[in-house]
Amino acid sequence: MSTAIIRPILKKDIQPIATLIRSVLVEFGVPKVGTAYEDKSLDDLYTYYQKPRAYYFVIEVNDMILGGGGVAQLENYNGNTCELQKMYFHPSIRGKGYGREMIELCLDKAKQYRYDQCYLETMTYMRTAQAIYQKYGFDYIDGPMGDTGHYSCPVHMIKDLTA
Repeated sequence: MSTAIIRPILKKDIQPIATLIRSVLVEFGVPKVGTAYEDKSLDDLYTYYQKPRAYYFVIEVNDMILGGGGVAQLENYNGNTCELQKMYFHPSIRGKGYGREMIELCLDKAKQYRYDQCYLETMTYMRTAQAIYQKYGFDYIDGPMGDTGHYSCPVHMIKDLTA
């Protein structure tokens, strides 16, 4: 088995990561409306993450993009809160610790950027992901923060980064 490389997103990753994310969303039966599936940024994540206090990592194995995740300022929110974004993995690398590694890298970046909180949105039935988020200190909150456009994602979680 080849070693996975986790690195910053590059221009050459634009199409492969968009394809991967959309295929995972379809696999999990996530609605195509009101979720990351229809985000305009998904078609050029490289450019989207070139703004201040934003970062996106990809997981590469044998020159193939098999996962990714990032952080950026929470859209349409005035507080010092980032969002854990676009964290998806190909089935071949799930259950091998990459989710935990990606969360750690993203939270380290969020702390480096001096965000006070990290927010995320997910689907009710993505229980494995929620369990991992909880292990990293994310707590459930009653509703959305900001306006990400992901109105079909009913689960909202937040983590305090100042402690």
